[in-house]
This record gives sequence, C-alpha cells and structure tokens, in this order.
Amino acid sequence: MAASIVLHLEFGGGAELLFGGVRNHQVTLPSQSQPWTMKQLLVWIRANLLKERPELFLQGDTVRPGILVLINDVDWELMGELKYLLQDQDNIVFISTLHGG
Repeated sequence: MAASIVLHLEFGGGAELLFGGVRNHQVTLPSQSQPWTMKQLLVWIRANLLKERPELFLQGDTVRPGILVLINDVDWELMGELKYLLQDQDNIVFISTLHGG
C-alpha cells in the first residue's frame, strides 16, 4: 500500500475565491493501494476543498479550460495531465486565466 503524501496546492488568478479566499493549502492525501493521480486529486479537491461554484473550476473530470495547471513549476501538459502520478511534497498550482469584463 502506498503511504500518504503531502502536497502544497496553490490557487491564484481568482481561483482562490472558489476555495473560501484561501490561496495556499497544505494537504495530506490518505494512503491507498495505488499511487495517487492528478485525476484522483481533482476529485479529492472537489470533495474536500472547493467551497462554491465547481463549474468554474472543473469541467467533467478535468479542470475547466482557462485554468493553467503547473506541477513543480512545469505545465501539466508536459507531465501527463490527469495521468501524472503524484509524489510526496509536489507543488501544484492552479491559475485562472479567465477574467470577467
């Protein structure tokens, strides 16, 4: 069984407003038989951190278009997106590029 992992999550560009205005979160994901993936993390975030209007952050099983995701300062598209296997102490940043007008 894989051990629990600690992640640093950061929400910016207005995305923090969906998380009670809290920009930085240190979270511990419980141990499970398989390694955690980004896809599973998004489900966990929706259930445990997201405070309002999930449709502004998630679309289907991924983040909404217009949300930039960085894993350890690298665009998640280069890391395998939803299939990326999370590592202990990963730093994951979600930045909204959507602006009202």
